[in-house]
Parts: sequence; structure tokens; C-alpha cells
Amino acid sequence: MRTTTTRKRPATGLVALVAAALTTTVLTHPAHAAGDTAGAPAAHRATQRAIDAAVAAGVPGVTAEARDADGVWKSASGVADLTTGAPRGVKDRFRVGSITNTFVAVVLLQMEAERKLSLDDTVEHHLPGLVTGNGNDGRRITVRQLLNHTSGLPDYLADPRYGETYVLGDGYLQHRYDTLTPETRLRVAFSHPPLFEPGARHAFSHTNDILAALIVEKAGGRPYENEVRDRIVEPLRLGATSHPGTSAGLPRPSGRDYGKLFLSQPERILDVTEVNGSQGWGDGDIISSARDLNRFYGALLRGKLLPPRQLEKMKSTVANPDAPGSSYGLGIERLTLGCGTTLWYHDGGTLGSLSMVAMTADGRHRLAFNYNGSWGGETLLPILDAEFCEAPARSH
Repeated sequence: MRTTTTRKRPATGLVALVAAALTTTVLTHPAHAAGDTAGAPAAHRATQRAIDAAVAAGVPGVTAEARDADGVWKSASGVADLTTGAPRGVKDRFRVGSITNTFVAVVLLQMEAERKLSLDDTVEHHLPGLVTGNGNDGRRITVRQLLNHTSGLPDYLADPRYGETYVLGDGYLQHRYDTLTPETRLRVAFSHPPLFEPGARHAFSHTNDILAALIVEKAGGRPYENEVRDRIVEPLRLGATSHPGTSAGLPRPSGRDYGKLFLSQPERILDVTEVNGSQGWGDGDIISSARDLNRFYGALLRGKLLPPRQLEKMKSTVANPDAPGSSYGLGIERLTLGCGTTLWYHDGGTLGSLSMVAMTADGRHRLAFNYNGSWGGETLLPILDAEFCEAPARSH
């Protein structure tokens, strides 16, 4: 599931409730012990202050890592467990949500370079008969439009019944261990008409990401998890990155995850750490760490994973009408901060976890961080501003 501080999507009714369950901003918990701001290197003291401010505002804990010309800086603030008070750790693993999209996009672009598919292939070509009903038509949607979210396909997470069953309140608590197939979630999406004609504009939909992962499987002839592992995880030695399958827990080291499921009870915080991994298959199931995300995105932007032509295609963006200053490429986004610095980034959220990874255009200055609570989304962007705008000038 995806959240962001730079995107403002219109939402009404239960759709708004589901969004609020992921990024509720009501302050409900006192601040906990934060990192040592005074002890942080000068280049990252502003970042540490912004992280501490997020914890003071009620986020349970934050783990972060920055890499730049001066080396590696790590920080862990707040708590990993609200019950025991155990602190967050710099090596914590966490669910990355829609950051999963970048992994899938890299695999598809590698496959294009190998002539196993084309970005201009229709979805119907790879997944015949799957995208149909209520005006949804896989014959009119391309692989490229899935990756840059211009397909117009409805988001399964916007379906009221799905939200009530798997995201909110008692429904989530009763069904968090259910195994769901990709087809189950796609049927939910295609019970609704398209949002717009394919190619008309950008609108993020998790449905696109499920279809992209299914195309990876069709083109590769094996599970998408295997393609990600063999093409990205193992070559880059991402030792903390994995797919959960149908397991519900997080590998250690990790903290507990917390969510606000009952919007009529905004002060009620629940442990939502355990959830069947299949419920985010293809669009949000990957588990990783701040170190691994920095390593992955650094390798990507520095041309270690894609040929120049494919990397150029990935960085070809479409305007995001919901967020001035932001545009969307193929599984990666571009954002210009108020200070004028342009970043490539992706964010991601699941119940109990908000994550962000961002970097300068050359990939040499990078920051990745995670909250173990699915609220406080308004504090993500100030951390980016602190790292890339307020810190003393350094070479990128």
C-alpha cells in the first residue's frame, strides 16, 4: 500500500477512511527517546532534528541511513516496541510497500533489453483475457502505461468492501491472516469502470503493479520473486531484502508495526505487525532495510542495473497532476524540493509502516528511512528537506 506527503489525491467516503487508516495524523502517543542530535555529524544534524521531530509528534520509531561523499550515516530514534520500550535499530527490516514497484520495473526493463518483451506490448498480449469487464480492456493498455500509472485502471484498494474487509477495523483483525491471490484483488478492481482513457493522465493504482508483476512471471516463466532475487537481490548482496510469501511475520532484526484501524477511535493504536504477505503480492510485499534500499537505488541511478537506453526510459516522466513539482517515471518518481534540489525517489506504506528512499540525480547522495507506524505522513517531506536542503553543502 502506498502513501506520500507530496501527493494529494481526492478521496471521498470509505476511500478517504482507508487512506486515513494508512496516514492518520492525529497525535496519540507521547514522544520517546530519540537519537543523539548533538552527536550527529554536522552534515546530518538537520536530518536528525527532523527525525526527532517526527518521533516527538507521535511516530513510534524511525530507522534511517544516509550515504554521501563523506560516507555512511545511520540513525535510529524512538522505539521498536511500544510495550517493552525496546529501541529501534539501524539494521531493522521493514515492509517497503510500493517501493516494491521499482524492483518490478527494473526487472521488466531488463527483460526489454533482453528482447523478452516491449514496453509497447499490450497487457492482453501477455495476460490474455485478464483485464476485462466494466470497460476495462487489456487490449488498449500497454506495459509502459502500467509502470507510469497512466492506464486508467481502478485501484482495488479504493473498493469500499475491500477496505472494510482487509484494511479497516474489525475486518482487518479478522482477515489479516487470509491468503489472497492476485486474481482475487484484480476482480475487485475490475468490478469498477476505468478512471479515464488509457494514456490520458497519471493516477496511481495498485492494480497496475499487480499486473506488472504477473507480466514478469509470464515473460520469465517463473515466479516474480525469483526474478527479483536473481536479477537484483543476489547480485547486489541485499542480505536484508526478501519476499514473505504467505508468512505473516517480519524477519529479525525488526520492530513492531502499529496502525490506527478505528477512525472513530483515533487514539487507539494496535499492533499490526503480522499480516499474510500475499495480501501485498506484487504491489507491496517486499521486506528490506534502509541499507539495502540505499544500495539498490544507488546501483540503479549509477547505471549498474540497466543499460543506458532502459535507464533513460525509466526516467522519462509524466506529470503528476495531484502534486506540483512531482512527476512519475517507470517505477520511480522525480521531485523538486522547495530549495531547488531535484530528487529521484519512491515512497511506500502498509498498515504499520511508512518508508521513503530518495537520492540526487547522480545517485551519490541517498537517504532511506522507515516509520514503524502508519501515520505522521506529513513529517516525511521535512526529513527530505533537512537532508537535501538544510545540511551544509557537500559534493554530490
